[in-house]
Amino acid sequence: MTSPRLTVLGVPGHRRVTLFAAAARAAGLPEPAVLPWLDVLRGSYRIEPGTVLRVDSPGEDAAVDALLRGPALGSGYAPTRVEGTAAWYAGFTAALAGVARAVRAAPGARLLADPAETGVMFDKRRTHRLLAGAGVPVPPALEQGAEPVRGWADLRERLAAAGLHRVFVKPAHGSSASGVVALEFGPRGQVAATTSAAWQGGELHNSLRVRRYREEREVAAIVDRLAPDGLHVERWIPKASQRGRSADLRVVVVAGRATHVVVRTSGGPMTNLHLGGARGDPELVRAAAGPCWADLLETAERAAACFPGSPMAGVDVLPSAGWRRYLVGEVNAFGDLLPGLTGLPGGPAEDLDTYGAQIAALLTAGRGATP
Repeated sequence: MTSPRLTVLGVPGHRRVTLFAAAARAAGLPEPAVLPWLDVLRGSYRIEPGTVLRVDSPGEDAAVDALLRGPALGSGYAPTRVEGTAAWYAGFTAALAGVARAVRAAPGARLLADPAETGVMFDKRRTHRLLAGAGVPVPPALEQGAEPVRGWADLRERLAAAGLHRVFVKPAHGSSASGVVALEFGPRGQVAATTSAAWQGGELHNSLRVRRYREEREVAAIVDRLAPDGLHVERWIPKASQRGRSADLRVVVVAGRATHVVVRTSGGPMTNLHLGGARGDPELVRAAAGPCWADLLETAERAAACFPGSPMAGVDVLPSAGWRRYLVGEVNAFGDLLPGLTGLPGGPAEDLDTYGAQIAALLTAGRGATP
């Protein structure tokens, strides 16, 4: 079998790119070429015939991020800025569509993942509707109909009408908990909001410190700033716990099989590791879930199956108290950056990291076998 001519569309030198290249070399493949996101966004690139193109994250590069968001935020751009996610999404999906056209025009070239599905994964509203329509369990969401949430006053009115007192308010196109607000209403109408967003010079920026706001005017200002980019609002589901900390899971699904599991624990509502969350113990989860462990993995696989053209998906699974019921919070197109994590014992990726699992699935498919 001829080795695939792998190319990664990514940020040169980023850890994602280097880990994927290391996995390719470990499998005996040639070093993958790197197609920089900057070249794609500037229109100065060419897809070589026979290329197998993996699209990786454009994140964590200020120049790339600024080009994706365009001039809408003005010259004072900062990559930590929360606003501008709708413009970023429009730039990102337009770039993916252009890359797809270039791949189709190159003889024998192909994309590893369907760019249209990647676009859906980066829209929390569309992902939620797709999963719910396929019967995948998801948290109940605020029905927005044809009218998006216009701001704080509109959101508060809709939540009261729906009888929702604890919700997560999420930017529709955000990632890494950027701009996410865990919102609570007390019995006398008090408001509390937990978020990593903070004000800097009149702008809303990401922070590595989670803050709690209790003044309604502060909460209203944050929601009013986020609303123009689009919001997804869903019920806050009480999670299971591990060692006294709330817990959820990132399950990586490769070629239809759950291969890797990370338990994320936190003393607050945000379990993201970069916001102070910590890795938990998957063996404790397996013991606590008992016979429901298979249901947990199957739930993630059912969510990933909604994206049949995507060979990898990072599925965020929300376990209910007692570890007996599981909901899907999000599906991530680039949810595989989990350094040092090997596959589930006895699974198809045992002893492989997430990138090694994807290389193995690619080679298996290339031999005509079922991954």
